[in-house]
Amino acid sequence: MSIFKYDALLFDLDGVLTSTGVLHETAWKLMFDEFLTDRAEEGGLPLVPFERDDYLRYVDGRPRFDGVRVFLASRGIQLPEGDVSSEPSLESIAGLGNRKNQLFNELLASRGADPLPGAVEVVRSAKAQGMKTAVVSSSANAEQVLAAAGLTGLFDVVVDGLVARRLELAGKPEPDTFLEAARQLEVTPNRAVVFEDALAGVAAGRAGRFGLVIGIGPSENEQRLLDRGADQVFASLAEVLSD
Repeated sequence: MSIFKYDALLFDLDGVLTSTGVLHETAWKLMFDEFLTDRAEEGGLPLVPFERDDYLRYVDGRPRFDGVRVFLASRGIQLPEGDVSSEPSLESIAGLGNRKNQLFNELLASRGADPLPGAVEVVRSAKAQGMKTAVVSSSANAEQVLAAAGLTGLFDVVVDGLVARRLELAGKPEPDTFLEAARQLEVTPNRAVVFEDALAGVAAGRAGRFGLVIGIGPSENEQRLLDRGADQVFASLAEVLSD
């Protein structure tokens, strides 16, 4: 397998390029566990916490409000939608999503972000060979994360949650954001490689009929990524470079 025979590389951000995947998972757990605890206490019900499997199945890689909606549906919980500007304290889809975003930004400010092994090397190697590069993230915080990790200016295109909202693009697992990045790079999907650590993101890459879909993640998540459409799975971009 050679990723360098293609015309462009399209990277998810958190957990693929930067260490911030763990910050997102932590923020989701903090937000949902607080919400679920309050709900259990009010209803006199046992608490069933938000677990890693919930994160991987229902939240990881999806746009923020979609993640809230899909997880709550898995627990049979219905809330009003709210709107984008809803206060983080409100019990609505948007309110919970904004609370998660608030927690993420607090964690980013306190813990920072670093490039993951191989990230800078893969991007620079691609650019040295004349390939185009893009970040495709569901997060509305992509620019802040890139800046915190020292990666600003390294990519030709950034399609994030803010761009998706402005262009009314469906989020992952739909392929729209990846296809928009390919359009902006002026490459056809079959000539581009997608790198993703999330099940929803891998499904989006496969749905978009990209030339190669590479899953990034630990061995315990390998089969899930393959089942969703990854052609191959590596622990990190450093492994991709040495393959």
